[in-house]
Amino acid sequence: MTVSVHPLFVLFGLFFFLRGELFLFLVCTAAAVIHEFGHALYASRIGCRLNRILLLPCGAVVQGDIEGISLRDEVRLALAGPAVNAACAVLFAALWWFFPETYAFTDTAAYMSAGLCAVNLLPAYPLDGGRVLYCAVAHFRGAKAARKVCVACSMAVAAAVLALFVLSFFAAVNFTLLFFALFIVFGTFGGRDCRYDRLAPDLMKALSRGAEVRRIALSGRCTVKKALSFLERGKQVEFAVHGDDGELVCVLSEREFFAILQHADIYAPIGRYINEEF
Repeated sequence: MTVSVHPLFVLFGLFFFLRGELFLFLVCTAAAVIHEFGHALYASRIGCRLNRILLLPCGAVVQGDIEGISLRDEVRLALAGPAVNAACAVLFAALWWFFPETYAFTDTAAYMSAGLCAVNLLPAYPLDGGRVLYCAVAHFRGAKAARKVCVACSMAVAAAVLALFVLSFFAAVNFTLLFFALFIVFGTFGGRDCRYDRLAPDLMKALSRGAEVRRIALSGRCTVKKALSFLERGKQVEFAVHGDDGELVCVLSEREFFAILQHADIYAPIGRYINEEF
């Protein structure tokens, strides 16, 4: 996986540095990266792998090539990032409770994690709340209507944030609000910057370290997605696939399973593809 940095991200960091708030910027960046790893973790469960993160002002944009997954999984994928931030906020708050002396070091991280979780639930692109809104509308009205609703909501949120930026001139000017409004506009109309690729095994790398072989028995009616959940880092998995009568049909090596995964519908029974291969 690679991490790319947008030029505006560097300027944004320089802005915070000149304001004497570099630590705040670094904590925000760390929270954003952890957020994206939350997406990557769930993506791996549905057969995808995050191979690039693009850092932008106010966070990172992940709009992956995840065609073919269900709207329910897309919602779960969107919520995985905020869930990780919420967990981090709770963890830091727990540290205050058990170790009060850590407050001075963890308060910023806790508030930033909680804030990032809340902000990402706003119904606007490229935020996760915008993706959830899209899926909800698409479920009832279709993709075309969902896109129109999301664009309208995104522009409304961007306009509201921009209005807050203008109001900040009467107090302490908050340029972060301006950057955030531009972030929403860019995410709504910009192209896809990050990609999810289909998972693929690195067999020789695993063998060079030595790997335990684990055999899983499952029915041919088991979905490809369910079979994915049995994969475990550091172990080689073999699938003993059984027919409806309980008889062993075949044993799939991990390499053979990944070959099927490259073209499979992850919600289809794995037996469908075994019949094709064997």
